[in-house]
Amino acid sequence: MSDSSSASSSERLPVGPQAEGYPDDAPSHSEGMPPRHVRSDEEADAGEPAPLHKGGLLTLVATPIGNLGDLSPRAVQAMRSADLVLCEDTRVTARLFIEHNISTHAEPLHEHNERQRVPGLIDRLLAGQQIALVSDAGMPLLSDPGYRLVRAAIDADITITAVPGPNAALTGLVLSGLPPHPFLFVGFAPPRSTARKESFATLHAAERAGLKATLIWHEAPHRLAEMLNDLGEIFGEDRPAVVARELTKRFEEAKRGTLSTLASFYAETAARGEITVLIGPFEKTGQDADTLDKQLETALASQSVKDAAALVAKANGLPKKTVYARALELMAMRQKNTD
Repeated sequence: MSDSSSASSSERLPVGPQAEGYPDDAPSHSEGMPPRHVRSDEEADAGEPAPLHKGGLLTLVATPIGNLGDLSPRAVQAMRSADLVLCEDTRVTARLFIEHNISTHAEPLHEHNERQRVPGLIDRLLAGQQIALVSDAGMPLLSDPGYRLVRAAIDADITITAVPGPNAALTGLVLSGLPPHPFLFVGFAPPRSTARKESFATLHAAERAGLKATLIWHEAPHRLAEMLNDLGEIFGEDRPAVVARELTKRFEEAKRGTLSTLASFYAETAARGEITVLIGPFEKTGQDADTLDKQLETALASQSVKDAAALVAKANGLPKKTVYARALELMAMRQKNTD
Protein backbone atom coordinates (compact mmCIF):
# COMPACT_ATOMS: atom_id res chain seq x y z
CA MET A 1 0.00 0.00 0.00
CA SER A 2 1.03 3.61 -0.42
CA ASP A 3 2.76 5.62 2.33
CA SER A 4 1.07 8.04 4.71
CA SER A 5 1.86 11.02 2.48
CA SER A 6 -0.02 9.54 -0.48
CA ALA A 7 -3.72 9.69 -1.25
CA SER A 8 -6.04 7.23 0.44
CA SER A 9 -7.95 4.62 -1.54
CA SER A 10 -10.80 7.11 -1.90
CA GLU A 11 -8.46 9.79 -3.21
CA ARG A 12 -7.01 8.03 -6.23
CA LEU A 13 -5.78 9.85 -9.28
CA PRO A 14 -8.71 11.05 -11.42
CA VAL A 15 -8.81 9.74 -14.96
CA GLY A 16 -9.89 11.53 -18.13
CA PRO A 17 -10.91 15.15 -18.67
CA GLN A 18 -11.83 15.70 -15.00
CA ALA A 19 -8.23 15.00 -13.90
CA GLU A 20 -6.48 17.82 -12.08
CA GLY A 21 -4.87 20.18 -14.57
CA TYR A 22 -7.36 19.18 -17.27
CA PRO A 23 -10.71 20.84 -16.40
CA ASP A 24 -13.70 19.82 -18.45
CA ASP A 25 -13.96 23.27 -20.01
CA ALA A 26 -10.27 23.55 -20.93
CA PRO A 27 -9.60 24.30 -24.60
CA SER A 28 -8.04 21.53 -26.64
CA HIS A 29 -7.29 22.72 -30.14
CA SER A 30 -3.85 21.64 -31.26
CA GLU A 31 -2.58 23.12 -34.48
CA GLY A 32 -4.32 21.55 -37.45
CA MET A 33 -7.08 19.99 -35.33
CA PRO A 34 -10.57 21.34 -34.56
CA PRO A 35 -11.34 22.37 -30.97
CA ARG A 36 -12.86 19.69 -28.78
CA HIS A 37 -16.60 20.04 -28.19
CA VAL A 38 -17.32 20.22 -24.48
CA ARG A 39 -20.78 19.00 -23.51
CA SER A 40 -22.88 21.06 -21.13
CA ASP A 41 -24.37 19.48 -18.03
CA GLU A 42 -27.73 19.30 -19.80
CA GLU A 43 -26.20 17.54 -22.79
CA ALA A 44 -24.38 15.11 -20.53
CA ASP A 45 -27.57 14.28 -18.65
CA ALA A 46 -29.57 13.84 -21.85
CA GLY A 47 -26.89 11.99 -23.78
CA GLU A 48 -25.60 8.46 -23.54
CA PRO A 49 -24.39 7.39 -20.11
CA ALA A 50 -20.64 7.18 -19.54
CA PRO A 51 -19.24 3.70 -20.22
CA LEU A 52 -19.00 1.50 -17.15
CA HIS A 53 -15.67 -0.12 -16.36
CA LYS A 54 -15.05 -3.00 -14.04
CA GLY A 55 -12.72 -3.01 -11.08
CA GLY A 56 -9.68 -0.88 -10.48
CA LEU A 57 -7.23 1.05 -12.60
CA LEU A 58 -4.07 0.10 -14.51
CA THR A 59 -1.73 3.06 -15.03
CA LEU A 60 1.22 2.87 -17.45
CA VAL A 61 3.90 5.21 -16.10
CA ALA A 62 6.89 6.52 -18.07
CA THR A 63 10.15 6.74 -16.14
CA PRO A 64 13.43 8.61 -16.86
CA ILE A 65 15.76 7.27 -19.55
CA GLY A 66 18.79 8.66 -17.76
CA ASN A 67 18.09 11.93 -16.01
CA LEU A 68 16.11 11.40 -12.80
CA GLY A 69 14.84 14.97 -13.05
CA ASP A 70 12.63 13.92 -15.96
CA LEU A 71 10.19 12.02 -13.74
CA SER A 72 6.98 14.04 -13.75
CA PRO A 73 4.99 14.98 -10.63
CA ARG A 74 2.03 13.09 -12.07
CA ALA A 75 4.18 9.96 -12.43
CA VAL A 76 5.26 10.25 -8.80
CA GLN A 77 1.66 10.62 -7.65
CA ALA A 78 0.54 7.67 -9.78
CA MET A 79 3.10 5.41 -8.09
CA ARG A 80 2.37 6.77 -4.61
CA SER A 81 -1.37 6.28 -4.90
CA ALA A 82 -1.20 2.79 -6.37
CA ASP A 83 -1.76 -0.36 -4.35
CA LEU A 84 1.05 -2.01 -6.29
CA VAL A 85 3.86 -0.93 -8.61
CA LEU A 86 5.00 -3.48 -11.19
CA CYS A 87 8.55 -3.01 -12.46
CA GLU A 88 11.16 -4.87 -14.49
CA ASP A 89 13.81 -4.77 -11.77
CA THR A 90 12.89 -3.71 -8.24
CA ARG A 91 16.49 -2.61 -7.62
CA VAL A 92 16.31 -0.08 -10.46
CA THR A 93 12.90 1.25 -9.47
CA ALA A 94 14.06 1.52 -5.85
CA ARG A 95 16.19 4.51 -6.87
CA LEU A 96 13.06 6.39 -7.93
CA PHE A 97 11.26 5.35 -4.76
CA ILE A 98 14.07 6.66 -2.56
CA GLU A 99 14.43 9.89 -4.55
CA HIS A 100 10.72 10.68 -4.36
CA ASN A 101 9.74 9.15 -1.01
CA ILE A 102 7.53 6.44 -2.52
CA SER A 103 6.78 3.47 -0.27
CA THR A 104 4.25 1.59 -2.39
CA HIS A 105 4.79 -2.16 -2.52
CA ALA A 106 6.69 -3.15 -5.69
CA GLU A 107 6.86 -6.48 -7.47
CA PRO A 108 8.74 -7.62 -10.59
CA LEU A 109 7.04 -8.07 -13.95
CA HIS A 110 9.39 -9.03 -16.76
CA GLU A 111 9.54 -11.12 -19.90
CA HIS A 112 10.19 -14.32 -17.93
CA ASN A 113 7.20 -14.11 -15.59
CA GLU A 114 4.62 -11.89 -17.29
CA ARG A 115 2.60 -14.70 -18.86
CA GLN A 116 2.28 -16.51 -15.52
CA ARG A 117 1.48 -13.38 -13.51
CA VAL A 118 -1.20 -11.84 -15.71
CA PRO A 119 -4.21 -13.87 -14.46
CA GLY A 120 -3.51 -13.01 -10.81
CA LEU A 121 -2.96 -9.34 -11.62
CA ILE A 122 -6.24 -9.18 -13.53
CA ASP A 123 -8.00 -10.66 -10.48
CA ARG A 124 -6.52 -7.91 -8.32
CA LEU A 125 -7.64 -5.23 -10.75
CA LEU A 126 -11.13 -6.68 -10.94
CA ALA A 127 -11.22 -6.60 -7.14
CA GLY A 128 -10.72 -2.84 -7.29
CA GLN A 129 -6.98 -2.40 -6.81
CA GLN A 130 -4.96 0.26 -8.60
CA ILE A 131 -1.75 -0.94 -10.22
CA ALA A 132 1.02 1.17 -11.76
CA LEU A 133 3.26 -0.42 -14.39
CA VAL A 134 6.74 1.00 -15.00
CA SER A 135 9.81 -0.15 -16.90
CA ASP A 136 13.45 0.39 -15.96
CA ALA A 137 13.58 3.35 -18.34
CA GLY A 138 11.12 5.02 -20.69
CA MET A 139 7.57 4.05 -21.58
CA PRO A 140 6.28 0.60 -20.61
CA LEU A 141 5.58 -1.88 -23.44
CA LEU A 142 7.98 -0.19 -25.92
CA SER A 143 10.80 -2.77 -26.03
CA ASP A 144 9.71 -3.60 -22.47
CA PRO A 145 7.21 -5.95 -20.78
CA GLY A 146 3.56 -5.14 -20.25
CA TYR A 147 1.74 -5.89 -23.50
CA ARG A 148 0.17 -9.13 -22.24
CA LEU A 149 -1.10 -7.40 -19.11
CA VAL A 150 -2.56 -4.48 -21.06
CA ARG A 151 -4.22 -6.79 -23.56
CA ALA A 152 -5.75 -8.87 -20.78
CA ALA A 153 -6.94 -5.74 -18.96
CA ILE A 154 -8.64 -4.50 -22.12
CA ASP A 155 -10.34 -7.86 -22.58
CA ALA A 156 -11.55 -7.68 -18.95
CA ASP A 157 -12.91 -4.14 -19.49
CA ILE A 158 -10.57 -2.70 -16.86
CA THR A 159 -9.83 1.02 -17.03
CA ILE A 160 -6.34 1.80 -18.35
CA THR A 161 -4.59 5.15 -18.45
CA ALA A 162 -1.04 6.32 -19.15
CA VAL A 163 1.30 8.91 -17.72
CA PRO A 164 3.48 9.90 -20.72
CA GLY A 165 7.09 10.88 -20.40
CA PRO A 166 10.66 10.13 -21.57
CA ASN A 167 11.21 7.91 -24.59
CA ALA A 168 14.62 7.14 -26.11
CA ALA A 169 13.36 6.50 -29.64
CA LEU A 170 11.54 9.83 -29.90
CA THR A 171 14.34 11.74 -28.18
CA GLY A 172 16.86 10.28 -30.61
CA LEU A 173 14.56 11.07 -33.53
CA VAL A 174 14.19 14.77 -32.74
CA LEU A 175 17.95 15.10 -32.16
CA SER A 176 18.95 13.17 -35.27
CA GLY A 177 18.31 15.71 -38.00
CA LEU A 178 16.62 12.95 -40.03
CA PRO A 179 13.05 13.40 -41.35
CA PRO A 180 10.83 13.05 -38.26
CA HIS A 181 7.77 11.65 -39.96
CA PRO A 182 6.85 9.13 -40.89
CA PHE A 183 9.08 6.99 -38.70
CA LEU A 184 9.09 3.31 -37.83
CA PHE A 185 10.31 2.14 -34.43
CA VAL A 186 11.51 -1.44 -34.75
CA GLY A 187 12.79 -2.08 -31.21
CA PHE A 188 15.85 -4.28 -30.69
CA ALA A 189 17.29 -6.10 -33.69
CA PRO A 190 17.93 -9.85 -33.32
CA PRO A 191 21.22 -10.51 -31.49
CA ARG A 192 22.71 -12.87 -34.10
CA SER A 193 23.95 -11.53 -37.42
CA THR A 194 22.10 -13.98 -39.68
CA ALA A 195 18.71 -13.32 -38.09
CA ARG A 196 19.49 -9.62 -37.90
CA LYS A 197 20.22 -9.38 -41.62
CA GLU A 198 17.06 -11.32 -42.37
CA SER A 199 15.02 -8.79 -40.42
CA PHE A 200 16.81 -5.92 -42.18
CA ALA A 201 16.17 -7.54 -45.55
CA THR A 202 12.45 -7.72 -44.79
CA LEU A 203 12.39 -4.00 -43.99
CA HIS A 204 14.39 -3.09 -47.08
CA ALA A 205 12.02 -5.12 -49.24
CA ALA A 206 9.18 -3.07 -47.76
CA GLU A 207 11.10 0.08 -48.66
CA ARG A 208 11.45 -1.01 -52.25
CA ALA A 209 7.71 -1.66 -52.24
CA GLY A 210 7.01 1.90 -51.12
CA LEU A 211 7.85 2.32 -47.42
CA LYS A 212 9.61 5.65 -46.91
CA ALA A 213 10.33 6.32 -43.25
CA THR A 214 13.12 6.97 -40.80
CA LEU A 215 13.86 3.62 -39.13
CA ILE A 216 14.74 3.38 -35.44
CA TRP A 217 16.27 0.60 -33.34
CA HIS A 218 17.71 0.14 -29.88
CA GLU A 219 21.00 -1.74 -29.61
CA ALA A 220 23.39 -3.00 -26.96
CA PRO A 221 26.87 -1.38 -26.93
CA HIS A 222 28.78 -4.61 -27.54
CA ARG A 223 26.76 -5.36 -30.71
CA LEU A 224 26.73 -1.84 -32.18
CA ALA A 225 29.64 -2.12 -34.64
CA GLU A 226 28.42 -5.46 -35.99
CA MET A 227 24.86 -4.15 -36.30
CA LEU A 228 26.03 -1.10 -38.26
CA ASN A 229 27.97 -3.37 -40.63
CA ASP A 230 24.87 -5.49 -41.18
CA LEU A 231 22.76 -2.39 -41.77
CA GLY A 232 25.24 -1.20 -44.38
CA GLU A 233 25.22 -4.57 -46.10
CA ILE A 234 21.44 -4.55 -46.50
CA PHE A 235 20.48 -0.88 -46.72
CA GLY A 236 23.62 0.44 -48.42
CA GLU A 237 26.81 1.81 -46.91
CA ASP A 238 26.00 5.40 -47.95
CA ARG A 239 22.67 5.50 -46.11
CA PRO A 240 22.55 8.48 -43.70
CA ALA A 241 22.46 7.32 -40.10
CA VAL A 242 22.70 8.52 -36.51
CA VAL A 243 23.88 6.79 -33.35
CA ALA A 244 22.33 8.48 -30.30
CA ARG A 245 23.56 7.43 -26.88
CA GLU A 246 23.47 8.47 -23.23
CA LEU A 247 20.35 10.50 -24.00
CA THR A 248 19.40 13.05 -21.30
CA LYS A 249 22.66 12.30 -19.45
CA ARG A 250 25.82 14.36 -19.04
CA PHE A 251 27.62 12.77 -22.00
CA GLU A 252 24.65 12.76 -24.37
CA GLU A 253 25.75 12.33 -27.98
CA ALA A 254 24.18 12.09 -31.42
CA LYS A 255 26.86 11.00 -33.89
CA ARG A 256 25.85 11.50 -37.51
CA GLY A 257 27.29 10.05 -40.71
CA THR A 258 26.79 7.23 -43.19
CA LEU A 259 26.41 3.64 -42.13
CA SER A 260 29.92 3.01 -43.46
CA THR A 261 31.59 5.82 -41.52
CA LEU A 262 29.72 5.01 -38.33
CA ALA A 263 30.54 1.30 -38.61
CA SER A 264 34.23 2.14 -39.04
CA PHE A 265 34.17 4.55 -36.11
CA TYR A 266 32.56 2.14 -33.67
CA ALA A 267 34.78 -0.71 -34.82
CA GLU A 268 37.64 1.33 -33.34
CA THR A 269 35.77 3.09 -30.52
CA ALA A 270 33.93 1.22 -27.79
CA ALA A 271 30.37 2.45 -27.35
CA ARG A 272 28.92 2.99 -23.90
CA GLY A 273 25.47 3.56 -22.49
CA GLU A 274 21.99 3.02 -23.88
CA ILE A 275 22.04 3.30 -27.67
CA THR A 276 19.46 4.27 -30.29
CA VAL A 277 20.28 3.78 -33.98
CA LEU A 278 18.43 5.64 -36.73
CA ILE A 279 18.71 5.56 -40.53
CA GLY A 280 17.13 7.99 -42.96
CA PRO A 281 14.36 7.13 -45.44
CA PHE A 282 15.10 5.09 -48.53
CA GLU A 283 15.82 7.11 -51.66
CA LYS A 284 15.69 5.40 -55.03
CA THR A 285 18.61 6.18 -57.32
CA GLY A 286 19.69 5.29 -60.81
CA GLN A 287 22.48 3.11 -59.43
CA ASP A 288 20.36 0.10 -58.51
CA ALA A 289 22.50 -2.31 -60.52
CA ASP A 290 25.70 -1.09 -58.88
CA THR A 291 24.05 -1.22 -55.46
CA LEU A 292 22.91 -4.78 -56.09
CA ASP A 293 26.44 -5.82 -57.05
CA LYS A 294 27.88 -4.17 -53.93
CA GLN A 295 25.37 -5.97 -51.75
CA LEU A 296 26.18 -9.27 -53.41
CA GLU A 297 29.93 -8.74 -53.07
CA THR A 298 29.54 -8.01 -49.38
CA ALA A 299 27.27 -11.00 -48.80
CA LEU A 300 29.51 -13.35 -50.81
CA ALA A 301 32.45 -12.47 -48.59
CA SER A 302 30.88 -14.34 -45.68
CA GLN A 303 28.20 -16.61 -47.16
CA SER A 304 27.66 -19.22 -49.83
CA VAL A 305 26.41 -18.16 -53.25
CA LYS A 306 22.98 -19.60 -52.49
CA ASP A 307 22.63 -17.87 -49.11
CA ALA A 308 24.04 -14.57 -50.36
CA ALA A 309 21.67 -14.54 -53.33
CA ALA A 310 18.67 -15.38 -51.14
CA LEU A 311 19.47 -12.58 -48.69
CA VAL A 312 20.03 -9.93 -51.35
CA ALA A 313 16.98 -11.05 -53.33
CA LYS A 314 14.78 -10.67 -50.27
CA ALA A 315 16.22 -7.25 -49.44
CA ASN A 316 15.56 -5.96 -52.93
CA GLY A 317 12.30 -7.70 -53.71
CA LEU A 318 13.83 -9.52 -56.68
CA PRO A 319 13.44 -13.11 -57.91
CA LYS A 320 15.98 -15.45 -56.30
CA LYS A 321 16.90 -16.98 -59.66
CA THR A 322 17.79 -13.57 -61.10
CA VAL A 323 19.99 -12.61 -58.17
CA TYR A 324 21.55 -16.08 -58.01
CA ALA A 325 22.50 -15.81 -61.68
CA ARG A 326 24.11 -12.43 -61.05
CA ALA A 327 25.97 -13.85 -58.05
CA LEU A 328 27.39 -16.61 -60.24
CA GLU A 329 28.50 -13.97 -62.76
CA LEU A 330 30.28 -12.01 -60.05
CA MET A 331 31.95 -15.17 -58.76
CA ALA A 332 33.12 -15.99 -62.29
CA MET A 333 34.46 -12.47 -62.75
CA ARG A 334 36.28 -12.69 -59.43
CA GLN A 335 37.80 -16.04 -60.41
CA LYS A 336 38.87 -14.67 -63.80
CA ASN A 337 40.60 -11.71 -62.18
CA THR A 338 42.58 -13.99 -59.89
CA ASP A 339 43.76 -16.29 -62.71
